[in-house]
Amino acid sequence: MAMHPGGPSIIMKYAGKDASKLFNRLHPSNVIETFLDEAHVVGEIDMPPDSAISEEEIIAEKLRIENLKRLPKVNQIYNINDFEAVARAVLPPHAWAYYNGGSDDEVTMRENHYAFHKFFFLPKILVDVRNVDISTTMLGTKTSAPFYCSAAALAQLGHPDGELSISRGCGTEDVIQMISSTASYSFDEILDETKPGQSHWFQLYVKPDRKHSIEMLKKCAERNVKGIFVTVDTPMLGKREKDFKFRYGEDGPNDDDDPITSYDDPGLTWADIDAFKKVSDIPIAIKGVQRSEDVLLAVEHGVDAVVLSNHGGRQLDFSRAPVDVLAEVMPILRAKNLDKKIEIYIDGGIRRGTDVIKALCLGAKGVGLGRAFLYANSCYGEEGVKKAVQLLKHEIALNMKFMGVTKIEDLNSSMIEKRDSYGFHRDSIYDANYETMRPIGLKDIPTN
Repeated sequence: MAMHPGGPSIIMKYAGKDASKLFNRLHPSNVIETFLDEAHVVGEIDMPPDSAISEEEIIAEKLRIENLKRLPKVNQIYNINDFEAVARAVLPPHAWAYYNGGSDDEVTMRENHYAFHKFFFLPKILVDVRNVDISTTMLGTKTSAPFYCSAAALAQLGHPDGELSISRGCGTEDVIQMISSTASYSFDEILDETKPGQSHWFQLYVKPDRKHSIEMLKKCAERNVKGIFVTVDTPMLGKREKDFKFRYGEDGPNDDDDPITSYDDPGLTWADIDAFKKVSDIPIAIKGVQRSEDVLLAVEHGVDAVVLSNHGGRQLDFSRAPVDVLAEVMPILRAKNLDKKIEIYIDGGIRRGTDVIKALCLGAKGVGLGRAFLYANSCYGEEGVKKAVQLLKHEIALNMKFMGVTKIEDLNSSMIEKRDSYGFHRDSIYDANYETMRPIGLKDIPTN
């Protein structure tokens, strides 16, 4: 219980019951064998299947199934936000709370998106833009577009195929999938879905026992993974209150149960990054950088790339939006002639092709999207993932024509300017999808 990321109270809640259905939504098939040895197996359980499922959950599942029958056709989805709007109706409530929520007051989660609204384009005209090429190279790997599917946990909460259908969709469209350490399916199961020529990255959560991390680095080499992204912003899980309300239910956590459970190793340091580089020839990136000084340190330590990220607003609330950090750090790197020494990526808040182009103009090598692919996969599986990629590709190509450029490397800082305020206009589609934080109310009193 002490190492369980969801806290001990959830284990006690279902102890003595058959919780297989709930468990399998959240964990890959090999999680028991990975973390518990045979000494922990005490016998066979003898009780009705899924005895942990409540009547409320059964009712909610029936409603969700009915809503799935009412899904619009995938070709009626016109932008990434549409996937989120539909997913809200078909995801189980606990899955929606997990995917949609941020930490504390969710200021950073919303700022990640709105920070892009401070940047405006300076397009060129009278350029032949009949042929536009949006392909690029990221960490030495050729890919069809300057974005990737970022690591996002527990995709099976939204769709039975989870990360498997995400992998299939990304493979068909030739975009890179970053596999999460906390995926619903195992590392090997996901990679077994690989299409010829498809590329994957792996996102590594570092545990206190470094042997596990070293073993994963070696396994990545065996499976031809193209990049290792070490997550460095989760010494503890963020205080994600929407998620906690579903996780702990009406009773809340026990008095001795700290909901902000230890997840990674709080002792992770630059020395660990140095050690990882010594045991692996795969490019090493660090994910979760939030200040310019740490990007400079990453260069000193020979890190191949950094992801400017605040974990989608799920960790430290009031941390800055990655696009703002990007706009600050790139001039510093150029002034020190370090911009060619390291690749810079960002994630968080990206919903449009224009968001991608803004990041590229500011100096990013590429951008990651996490929630967008979870929502698309939850609604339509592989077809949804493909559609999400196609929408972004189309928007990028179209807007590059409007910008007067024909290839990714032509996008630069001379084609963008930053304004001080964006308060005079709001994103009505984004705001409609955002579920506001609500204070707790009084309990209903049962009537006889």
